[in-house]
Amino acid sequence: MSKKIKQIAIYGKGGIGKSTTTSNISAALSTLGYKVMQFGCDPKSDSTNTLRNGQYIPTVLDTIRTKSNVNAHDVVFKGFNGIYCVEAGGPAPGVGCAGRGITTAVQLFKQQHVFEELDIDFVIFDVLGDVVCGGFAVPIREGIAEHVFTVSSSDFMAIYAANNLFAGIKKYSNNGGALLGGVIANSINKPYAKDIVDDFVKQTKTQIVEYVPRSVTVTQSELQGKTTIEAAPDSAQAAVYLNLAKRIASHEVSKSPEPLTVEQLRNWAAQWADHLLALETGSIEGTHSNI
Repeated sequence: MSKKIKQIAIYGKGGIGKSTTTSNISAALSTLGYKVMQFGCDPKSDSTNTLRNGQYIPTVLDTIRTKSNVNAHDVVFKGFNGIYCVEAGGPAPGVGCAGRGITTAVQLFKQQHVFEELDIDFVIFDVLGDVVCGGFAVPIREGIAEHVFTVSSSDFMAIYAANNLFAGIKKYSNNGGALLGGVIANSINKPYAKDIVDDFVKQTKTQIVEYVPRSVTVTQSELQGKTTIEAAPDSAQAAVYLNLAKRIASHEVSKSPEPLTVEQLRNWAAQWADHLLALETGSIEGTHSNI
Protein backbone atom coordinates (compact mmCIF):
# COMPACT_ATOMS: atom_id res chain seq x y z
CA MET A 1 0.00 0.00 0.00
CA SER A 2 1.49 3.35 -1.04
CA LYS A 3 1.89 6.05 1.59
CA LYS A 4 -0.39 9.08 1.68
CA ILE A 5 1.19 12.14 0.07
CA LYS A 6 0.39 15.39 1.85
CA GLN A 7 -0.53 17.95 -0.81
CA ILE A 8 -0.66 21.59 0.23
CA ALA A 9 -1.46 24.79 -1.67
CA ILE A 10 -0.13 28.13 -0.52
CA TYR A 11 -1.91 31.14 -1.98
CA GLY A 12 -1.27 34.85 -1.62
CA LYS A 13 -1.44 38.20 -3.34
CA GLY A 14 1.45 38.95 -5.69
CA GLY A 15 4.35 40.55 -3.80
CA ILE A 16 3.11 39.50 -0.36
CA GLY A 17 6.00 37.06 0.20
CA LYS A 18 4.16 33.92 -0.86
CA SER A 19 7.04 32.32 -2.77
CA THR A 20 9.57 33.36 -0.14
CA THR A 21 7.43 31.71 2.52
CA THR A 22 6.74 28.62 0.42
CA SER A 23 10.40 28.05 -0.43
CA ASN A 24 11.44 28.39 3.21
CA ILE A 25 8.71 25.93 4.23
CA SER A 26 9.97 23.46 1.61
CA ALA A 27 13.57 23.94 2.73
CA ALA A 28 12.63 23.53 6.40
CA LEU A 29 10.59 20.37 5.71
CA SER A 30 13.56 18.90 3.84
CA THR A 31 15.84 19.51 6.83
CA LEU A 32 13.30 17.64 8.96
CA GLY A 33 13.87 14.59 6.75
CA TYR A 34 10.85 14.83 4.43
CA LYS A 35 10.97 14.35 0.66
CA VAL A 36 9.49 17.53 -0.80
CA MET A 37 8.37 18.76 -4.21
CA GLN A 38 7.69 22.47 -4.73
CA PHE A 39 5.33 23.11 -7.63
CA GLY A 40 5.46 26.72 -8.80
CA CYS A 41 2.10 27.82 -10.22
CA ASP A 42 2.83 31.47 -10.98
CA PRO A 43 3.27 32.51 -14.64
CA LYS A 44 6.46 34.37 -13.60
CA SER A 45 7.98 30.91 -13.02
CA ASP A 46 10.26 32.06 -10.22
CA SER A 47 8.81 30.12 -7.29
CA THR A 48 11.78 27.75 -6.94
CA ASN A 49 14.63 30.18 -7.67
CA THR A 50 15.87 30.42 -4.11
CA LEU A 51 15.98 26.64 -3.89
CA ARG A 52 18.39 26.57 -6.85
CA ASN A 53 20.86 29.42 -6.20
CA GLY A 54 18.73 31.90 -8.12
CA GLN A 55 18.55 29.79 -11.29
CA TYR A 56 15.42 29.55 -13.43
CA ILE A 57 14.30 26.16 -14.72
CA PRO A 58 12.42 25.19 -17.91
CA THR A 59 8.67 25.24 -17.31
CA VAL A 60 6.16 22.53 -18.08
CA LEU A 61 4.32 24.68 -20.64
CA ASP A 62 7.52 25.80 -22.39
CA THR A 63 8.65 22.18 -22.66
CA ILE A 64 5.28 21.05 -24.02
CA ARG A 65 5.44 23.79 -26.65
CA THR A 66 8.77 22.45 -27.94
CA LYS A 67 8.12 18.69 -27.64
CA SER A 68 5.24 16.54 -28.82
CA ASN A 69 5.70 14.00 -26.02
CA VAL A 70 6.93 15.10 -22.61
CA ASN A 71 8.21 12.86 -19.85
CA ALA A 72 7.26 14.60 -16.61
CA HIS A 73 10.65 13.72 -15.15
CA ASP A 74 12.22 16.02 -17.76
CA VAL A 75 10.68 19.05 -16.02
CA VAL A 76 11.64 18.05 -12.47
CA PHE A 77 14.89 19.55 -11.18
CA LYS A 78 16.73 18.98 -7.92
CA GLY A 79 17.22 21.92 -5.56
CA PHE A 80 18.48 22.54 -2.04
CA ASN A 81 18.74 19.39 0.08
CA GLY A 82 17.19 17.24 -2.65
CA ILE A 83 13.95 19.21 -3.02
CA TYR A 84 12.22 18.48 -6.34
CA CYS A 85 11.48 21.73 -8.18
CA VAL A 86 8.81 22.22 -10.86
CA GLU A 87 7.51 25.36 -12.58
CA ALA A 88 4.17 25.08 -14.37
CA GLY A 89 4.77 28.23 -16.41
CA GLY A 90 2.30 30.32 -18.36
CA PRO A 91 1.27 31.17 -21.92
CA ALA A 92 3.20 33.42 -24.25
CA PRO A 93 2.69 37.10 -23.29
CA GLY A 94 -0.72 38.37 -24.38
CA VAL A 95 -1.99 34.90 -25.32
CA GLY A 96 -4.19 32.46 -23.43
CA CYS A 97 -5.06 31.88 -19.77
CA ALA A 98 -2.40 32.42 -17.11
CA GLY A 99 -3.84 29.56 -15.08
CA ARG A 100 -3.55 27.04 -17.93
CA GLY A 101 -0.07 26.00 -16.86
CA ILE A 102 -1.40 24.63 -13.59
CA THR A 103 -4.09 22.55 -15.27
CA THR A 104 -1.71 21.15 -17.89
CA ALA A 105 1.13 20.44 -15.47
CA VAL A 106 -1.04 18.76 -12.86
CA GLN A 107 -2.68 16.54 -15.48
CA LEU A 108 0.74 15.50 -16.81
CA PHE A 109 2.06 14.59 -13.35
CA LYS A 110 -1.09 12.70 -12.40
CA GLN A 111 -1.14 10.72 -15.66
CA GLN A 112 2.49 9.67 -15.22
CA HIS A 113 2.21 9.00 -11.44
CA VAL A 114 5.25 11.15 -10.75
CA PHE A 115 4.51 11.89 -7.09
CA GLU A 116 4.28 8.18 -6.32
CA GLU A 117 7.38 7.25 -8.33
CA LEU A 118 9.50 9.81 -6.50
CA ASP A 119 8.14 8.65 -3.12
CA ILE A 120 7.22 12.22 -2.15
CA ASP A 121 6.05 13.11 1.38
CA PHE A 122 4.92 16.69 0.60
CA VAL A 123 3.86 18.41 -2.62
CA ILE A 124 3.58 22.15 -2.08
CA PHE A 125 1.79 24.19 -4.75
CA ASP A 126 2.82 27.86 -4.76
CA VAL A 127 -0.18 29.61 -6.32
CA LEU A 128 -0.87 33.22 -7.24
CA GLY A 129 -3.88 34.31 -5.21
CA ASP A 130 -4.89 37.72 -6.57
CA VAL A 131 -7.62 36.19 -8.71
CA VAL A 132 -8.98 32.71 -8.03
CA CYS A 133 -9.98 32.03 -11.66
CA GLY A 134 -10.51 28.59 -13.18
CA GLY A 135 -6.83 27.80 -13.71
CA PHE A 136 -5.53 29.14 -10.42
CA ALA A 137 -8.40 27.44 -8.58
CA VAL A 138 -7.38 23.96 -9.82
CA PRO A 139 -5.65 22.88 -6.57
CA ILE A 140 -8.77 23.92 -4.65
CA ARG A 141 -11.53 22.93 -7.08
CA GLU A 142 -10.14 19.53 -7.99
CA GLY A 143 -9.17 18.67 -4.43
CA ILE A 144 -5.57 18.15 -5.60
CA ALA A 145 -4.39 19.99 -2.51
CA GLU A 146 -5.79 18.66 0.72
CA HIS A 147 -4.99 21.76 2.75
CA VAL A 148 -4.81 25.41 1.69
CA PHE A 149 -2.88 28.12 3.51
CA THR A 150 -2.85 31.77 2.55
CA VAL A 151 -0.08 34.29 3.14
CA SER A 152 -1.35 37.72 4.15
CA SER A 153 -0.08 40.87 5.79
CA SER A 154 -2.26 43.46 7.51
CA ASP A 155 -2.51 45.50 4.29
CA PHE A 156 -6.05 45.78 2.99
CA MET A 157 -5.36 44.46 -0.52
CA ALA A 158 -3.65 41.36 0.89
CA ILE A 159 -6.64 40.75 3.15
CA TYR A 160 -9.01 41.44 0.25
CA ALA A 161 -7.22 38.74 -1.80
CA ALA A 162 -7.35 36.33 1.14
CA ASN A 163 -11.08 36.93 1.54
CA ASN A 164 -11.61 36.21 -2.19
CA LEU A 165 -9.69 32.96 -1.75
CA PHE A 166 -11.92 32.05 1.21
CA ALA A 167 -14.96 32.54 -1.03
CA GLY A 168 -13.48 30.14 -3.60
CA ILE A 169 -12.72 27.54 -0.93
CA LYS A 170 -16.24 27.77 0.47
CA LYS A 171 -17.75 27.47 -3.02
CA TYR A 172 -16.03 24.13 -3.68
CA SER A 173 -16.02 22.81 -0.10
CA ASN A 174 -19.12 20.66 -0.58
CA ASN A 175 -17.82 19.08 -3.80
CA GLY A 176 -14.59 17.54 -2.58
CA GLY A 177 -12.55 20.75 -2.82
CA ALA A 178 -9.59 21.61 -0.60
CA LEU A 179 -10.23 23.24 2.76
CA LEU A 180 -8.46 26.03 4.62
CA GLY A 181 -5.70 25.26 7.08
CA GLY A 182 -5.23 28.86 8.11
CA VAL A 183 -3.45 32.14 7.53
CA ILE A 184 0.31 32.68 7.56
CA ALA A 185 0.61 36.26 8.83
CA ASN A 186 3.59 37.79 7.03
CA SER A 187 5.52 41.02 7.71
CA ILE A 188 4.07 41.34 11.20
CA ASN A 189 6.36 43.77 13.03
CA LYS A 190 3.92 46.16 14.74
CA PRO A 191 1.25 45.38 17.36
CA TYR A 192 -1.49 46.94 15.22
CA ALA A 193 -0.60 44.67 12.28
CA LYS A 194 -1.03 41.58 14.46
CA ASP A 195 -4.31 42.95 15.83
CA ILE A 196 -5.71 43.54 12.33
CA VAL A 197 -4.87 40.05 11.06
CA ASP A 198 -6.09 38.45 14.29
CA ASP A 199 -9.42 40.23 13.93
CA PHE A 200 -9.73 39.22 10.27
CA VAL A 201 -9.27 35.51 11.03
CA LYS A 202 -11.75 35.84 13.89
CA GLN A 203 -14.33 37.40 11.57
CA THR A 204 -13.83 34.68 8.94
CA LYS A 205 -13.68 31.80 11.45
CA THR A 206 -10.22 30.55 10.68
CA GLN A 207 -6.85 30.66 12.46
CA ILE A 208 -3.31 32.00 12.35
CA VAL A 209 -0.74 29.29 11.63
CA GLU A 210 2.31 31.46 12.28
CA TYR A 211 3.37 35.10 12.57
CA VAL A 212 6.35 35.81 10.30
CA PRO A 213 8.18 39.09 10.97
CA ARG A 214 9.78 41.19 8.24
CA SER A 215 13.52 40.58 8.45
CA VAL A 216 16.63 41.81 6.64
CA THR A 217 17.92 38.23 6.92
CA VAL A 218 15.38 37.21 4.27
CA THR A 219 16.57 39.97 1.94
CA GLN A 220 20.23 39.05 2.47
CA SER A 221 19.49 35.39 1.78
CA GLU A 222 17.49 36.05 -1.39
CA LEU A 223 20.21 38.35 -2.75
CA GLN A 224 22.42 35.24 -2.58
CA GLY A 225 19.75 33.25 -4.42
CA LYS A 226 19.00 31.17 -1.33
CA THR A 227 16.31 30.61 1.27
CA THR A 228 16.88 31.78 4.83
CA ILE A 229 16.90 28.12 5.89
CA GLU A 230 19.93 27.52 3.65
CA ALA A 231 21.79 30.83 3.95
CA ALA A 232 21.19 31.60 7.64
CA PRO A 233 20.08 28.34 9.33
CA ASP A 234 20.92 29.56 12.84
CA SER A 235 19.08 32.88 12.52
CA ALA A 236 15.94 33.85 14.41
CA GLN A 237 14.07 34.07 11.09
CA ALA A 238 15.05 30.50 10.16
CA ALA A 239 13.65 29.37 13.52
CA VAL A 240 10.31 31.00 12.63
CA TYR A 241 10.19 29.18 9.27
CA LEU A 242 11.16 25.89 10.91
CA ASN A 243 8.36 26.24 13.45
CA LEU A 244 5.93 27.06 10.63
CA ALA A 245 7.03 23.96 8.71
CA LYS A 246 6.53 21.78 11.79
CA ARG A 247 3.02 23.16 12.26
CA ILE A 248 2.14 22.46 8.63
CA ALA A 249 3.61 18.96 8.85
CA SER A 250 1.47 18.15 11.89
CA HIS A 251 -1.67 19.87 10.57
CA GLU A 252 -4.50 17.43 9.98
CA VAL A 253 -7.89 19.19 10.11
CA SER A 254 -8.81 21.99 7.70
CA LYS A 255 -12.17 23.72 7.53
CA SER A 256 -14.34 25.85 5.30
CA PRO A 257 -13.94 29.54 6.17
CA GLU A 258 -16.71 32.14 6.35
CA PRO A 259 -15.69 34.92 3.93
CA LEU A 260 -17.00 38.44 4.41
CA THR A 261 -19.20 40.05 1.79
CA VAL A 262 -17.71 43.06 -0.02
CA GLU A 263 -19.84 45.39 2.07
CA GLN A 264 -18.85 43.67 5.31
CA LEU A 265 -15.19 43.81 4.35
CA ARG A 266 -15.35 47.52 3.51
CA ASN A 267 -17.14 48.31 6.79
CA TRP A 268 -14.60 46.23 8.72
CA ALA A 269 -11.72 48.06 7.02
CA ALA A 270 -13.29 51.47 7.72
CA GLN A 271 -13.62 50.63 11.41
CA TRP A 272 -9.95 49.69 11.55
CA ALA A 273 -8.99 52.89 9.73
CA ASP A 274 -10.87 54.93 12.35
CA HIS A 275 -9.25 52.92 15.15
CA LEU A 276 -5.72 53.49 13.84
CA LEU A 277 -6.38 57.20 13.40
CA ALA A 278 -7.66 57.40 16.96
CA LEU A 279 -4.53 55.64 18.21
CA GLU A 280 -2.31 58.01 16.27
CA THR A 281 -4.04 61.14 17.50
CA GLY A 282 -4.16 59.85 21.07
CA SER A 283 -7.94 59.96 21.40
CA ILE A 284 -7.85 56.32 22.56
CA GLU A 285 -5.22 54.46 24.59
CA GLY A 286 -2.10 53.41 22.81
CA THR A 287 1.25 54.82 21.78
CA HIS A 288 2.27 56.48 18.55
CA SER A 289 5.18 54.01 18.28
CA ASN A 290 2.68 51.18 17.83
CA ILE A 291 1.40 52.65 14.56
